[in-house]
Amino acid sequence: MAFLKPVEPASAPEPVAQTYGRIQEMFGGDLPEMFLVYGNVESFLKDFYMNFKKFVYSSGALDEKTRAIIALVVACHSKCPAWVQFFQSRAVALGWSKAEVAEAMAVAATNYCYNTFFKFRDLSGSGLFEGMGVGLRAHTFTSVSLDQKLVELINIAVSDINACKPCTSGHVDKSRALGLSDDQILECIQCASTMYAGCQFLNAAEC
Repeated sequence: MAFLKPVEPASAPEPVAQTYGRIQEMFGGDLPEMFLVYGNVESFLKDFYMNFKKFVYSSGALDEKTRAIIALVVACHSKCPAWVQFFQSRAVALGWSKAEVAEAMAVAATNYCYNTFFKFRDLSGSGLFEGMGVGLRAHTFTSVSLDQKLVELINIAVSDINACKPCTSGHVDKSRALGLSDDQILECIQCASTMYAGCQFLNAAEC
């Protein structure tokens, strides 16, 4: 049984109901149930909505298609089914094919292999592993149909959440070499951090 139940609009306190109204405007009348769970804490609901609208749902230096993919891989990382399904559907609605969505998820999963390896090498505190060849394969990074800029943005988001310093800095450098601006990289992390917060709250509420 979920620890927190959704706060339905009819029974929501006025500040929560007002934010629900703004969310419905953003979605063209819809009110996804995830936001009803956030309604248990009015301040979180308001913060998440404002960040979601600015960094996830709209366009900026990164367009909304790119942000949808970044949000999706974060939801996958967080094992948050509601948001995974939401962004799988949104990505397709915005023009990504199902094959491209699958490739994005595969890129993120492949990144875990390298994050685990390089984070260990960085954290071990021993020179014994510094000369150790990687010996891992990442054909997924270069063999998918996705633009390499998007691949690197996915890698930045996942590496940051996994707290892998060598991978994060390496992918930032490669992103810049590919022509991504610092504003685009920043928006990638703003999108990822917003969705990570939303997924973590929802996962905890449903335990």
